[in-house]
Amino acid sequence: MRRADRLMQLVQILRDGSLHRASDLAAATDVSLRTIYRDMETLAASGVPIEGERGIGYRVTAAITLPPLNLTMTEMEALHLGLSAVRHSDDAELSAAARTLSEKLDAVMPEDRSRAPSRSGFAIYPFADAARGFQHLPMLRQAVRTRQKLELVIQDTKRTVRPLQLDYWGRLWTCVVWCETTHQFDNIRVDQITDQRILPSLFVEEEGKGLADYNRLKGQSHAAGATKGRK
Repeated sequence: MRRADRLMQLVQILRDGSLHRASDLAAATDVSLRTIYRDMETLAASGVPIEGERGIGYRVTAAITLPPLNLTMTEMEALHLGLSAVRHSDDAELSAAARTLSEKLDAVMPEDRSRAPSRSGFAIYPFADAARGFQHLPMLRQAVRTRQKLELVIQDTKRTVRPLQLDYWGRLWTCVVWCETTHQFDNIRVDQITDQRILPSLFVEEEGKGLADYNRLKGQSHAAGATKGRK
């Protein structure tokens, strides 16, 4: 498993807000304790609000989950899109201003106050390319709100999905979907989407395919992983 994929898996485990022992996380991801300690430091440095320490455990303390009609989401999209565009412009002064503004925004974000803000408002390694996905946020949010099916292209593979919820993790956006191509839930990193289009068909709530079903399955998976790690 690539390190970026493992770090994303750790975020998904920690997102329930419960305290997870490093040994359980190591068992769930099939790596050593030392690797878990390094991964926790990397996630915290990239903006994910990690709380905890070696020998005690780790939890995510202030993840921002944004419902479809929350105005904060629109403001976050505007900030991300605007700052990303300005930061990569040819105007050195404006680019520098975008970076310093990002740092000021970091200082007031509800994240771990025991650590200094990151050097920019965009995730450092391993999510340094997260800004690539900002262009997809408006359409994703619209599809979540209107229950519109989407066709996504991810790593040259087309998938038809029902977008259920957008989440924000330390400058990294993810989207919970029910995938009609694989017939299972998935949590897609928005920066890995290369193309998307809205399909003409809407979707309705169906048993086993909704957000509540996804949350229930994740809870069961985390409980099973913790039990396995203690054996």
